[in-house]
Amino acid sequence: MVQDFLAVFSGSLVGFVLGLIGGGGSILAVPLLVYVVGVKSPHVAIGTSAVAVALSATTNLIDHARHNHVKWRCAIVFAGAGIIGALVGSEIGKRIDGQKLLLLFGVLMLVISGLMFMKKHTGGNEAVQLTSTSAPKLLPYLVMYGITVGAMSGFFGIGGGFLIVPGLMAATDMPMIFAIGSSLFCVAAFGFTTAGSYATSGLVDWALVVLFIGGGIVGGLIGRYASTALAKRKHLLSQSFSGIVAAVGLYVVARGLPAVIG
Repeated sequence: MVQDFLAVFSGSLVGFVLGLIGGGGSILAVPLLVYVVGVKSPHVAIGTSAVAVALSATTNLIDHARHNHVKWRCAIVFAGAGIIGALVGSEIGKRIDGQKLLLLFGVLMLVISGLMFMKKHTGGNEAVQLTSTSAPKLLPYLVMYGITVGAMSGFFGIGGGFLIVPGLMAATDMPMIFAIGSSLFCVAAFGFTTAGSYATSGLVDWALVVLFIGGGIVGGLIGRYASTALAKRKHLLSQSFSGIVAAVGLYVVARGLPAVIG
């Protein structure tokens, strides 16, 4: 019963962060499942979080699509390349010791936190589209970034939104709002790919998925409400969240390092 409550609470926290700043909650899912909910196997935590992240991303994608914030052709190419990377990454991740995987995950969180904090926002090209004319310029970058981000997403079992958004912006120069909307399509694709790989190996706790998603729906609604109320301070919120990611990353590294070095 206590674990069920902690699962709902953790899911609501992830959903709240996703609703509040449009991303980032997924990277907290694995540490929450391991250190708060008490999932013993890091691999089960990764597989379970992948399912939850994919479903949450799909829900948020619908809302962005309604507001025409999705560059579908760019997203489909990026996701297609990323699925290949995610399949390879997830297979490699399952073969690595769970404690080492958690340690690497903590290091990734610290790197992402630093990138988030230093990231400068630019206007971008709102009219960018993947067409026969722009394909020679855009396709190589979309494929390159897609495979790389997909591999990291599969390896660590995360949606990869923090990596996909800058990847899409770097590849196409699209504005951030379109990169966020388009990234949700990729997050869902990567998440379902990773989840499928882990599920076939019996590394998904489906009861936890239901509880985590249930909490995530409630947290997401509250987060989106708070986001609307604090819209003018989103940059501050983003930087604050980078601090949270850094703190959790340090905790994961501190917990995982002794286990790895013995």
